[in-house]
Amino acid sequence: MNLNKTFILGNLTRDPELRQTQGGQTVCSFAIATNRFYKDSSGTRQQQAEFHNVVAWGRQAEIINQYLKKGSILLVEGRLQTRSWQDPQGMKHWKTEVIAENIQLGPRAGGGMEGGPMRSDDEQRSPPAAEQKMPEAPLPTIELGQDGDEIDIKDIPF
Repeated sequence: MNLNKTFILGNLTRDPELRQTQGGQTVCSFAIATNRFYKDSSGTRQQQAEFHNVVAWGRQAEIINQYLKKGSILLVEGRLQTRSWQDPQGMKHWKTEVIAENIQLGPRAGGGMEGGPMRSDDEQRSPPAAEQKMPEAPLPTIELGQDGDEIDIKDIPF
């Protein structure tokens, strides 16, 4: 069995570029930077950046172009594909890209999700559910048997 699957979570290094193929298909290309942190042989913490070329097709390409820009966070699930071409001087070039199959937009800098509705005005929004204070409900009471005995497991209805 063979497997060609990759997951990339990082930040766009440039604004997405949307174009149409001669056949009319929408395609979007962009790059994502990921960081790896490690300690070198002397114990000093190091950071290494890696840059990944990504290609998205169809509706995903349109969504990426509409909602994302340089610096946006994006999770891409896809596959690796290498293509080659010859330049006018006859030199052969190779390029390995991640072909996006599924995407998940990351949080926006102002809060919320990237893919959320775009607002044209500064209307007031209620705070996210995590910040809203929930009314306090009374704690459930557990009644013991008539003589104060423990509840028999057979008495539980589920």
